[in-house]
Amino acid sequence: MKSPKLYSILKGKCPVCLKGDVFKSSKAYRIREFDKMHENCSHCGHKYEIEQGFWYGAMYVSYALTVAISVFCFVVTYLLFPNAHSGVFIGVIAAALILMAPITYRASRMVWMNFFSKYNPKFGKHESVSGNH
Repeated sequence: MKSPKLYSILKGKCPVCLKGDVFKSSKAYRIREFDKMHENCSHCGHKYEIEQGFWYGAMYVSYALTVAISVFCFVVTYLLFPNAHSGVFIGVIAAALILMAPITYRASRMVWMNFFSKYNPKFGKHESVSGNH
């Protein structure tokens, strides 16, 4: 595997073993469930929230993602409609950010978690390993 961190982020898998699911629902657009996470990996036992308040750092990642989405939407809108009123730009950006909110939420947590957890190939090979890491 070339990049375990990228795999973990894109697939929503445990950053230590790449087997267990981080989120309880695989569907990001189930509004009542998109933010529900397991406390520990079902495969290796890795605790996802390393310490209380751990997820506050994910807000910085979320901010960076929303800025990137906003710039992308602005550029695309400008290229397609260069003479558009500023309200069009604001509307397009707001709509994109609202529609992308569940994805941004999940991605920011996965990126943040992968900053602090390292892939351990030992756990990818064993089917029953327990304990916190």
